[in-house]
Amino acid sequence: MDIGGFTAMINIPELSWRPINHPSDVVSVGQQITAEVLDVDTVRERVPLSLRAVQEDPWPQVAQRIGQVVTGPVTKIVPFGVFVRLEDREDGFEGLVHTSELDESTGDTVEVGDALTVKIIDVDLARRRITLSRTQARRPRHEGDHRS
Repeated sequence: MDIGGFTAMINIPELSWRPINHPSDVVSVGQQITAEVLDVDTVRERVPLSLRAVQEDPWPQVAQRIGQVVTGPVTKIVPFGVFVRLEDREDGFEGLVHTSELDESTGDTVEVGDALTVKIIDVDLARRRITLSRTQARRPRHEGDHRS
């Protein structure tokens, strides 16, 4: 962006609260946007901007879902577990099911695209991470346990 001779730029993490693959997922050439000025660097003649700063942070709402059991697709398999998308949208938040929480005792292998039922067991707002459990989603609730 050009704003009066200064170069104004939005770094990718400042484009959206949600995960994106490419800036074109959020903005397009020629589009007019409203963004927050983060700083003014007069020496380098640069102005860093934030588009997400003018949007509501959805992470506190995600944190309210701790204890819920949800079903979502496996999006990625890593050596220490699998990532599962929690929302029915392309830019939906994803959480990690650590291998210790997968319960592979049935012998089933998990593949990208498989639907897994998981329990949201933690949301780290500072690090923007969601921890999930497949074993806790399968466990029956005990008498008197009123948590989801």
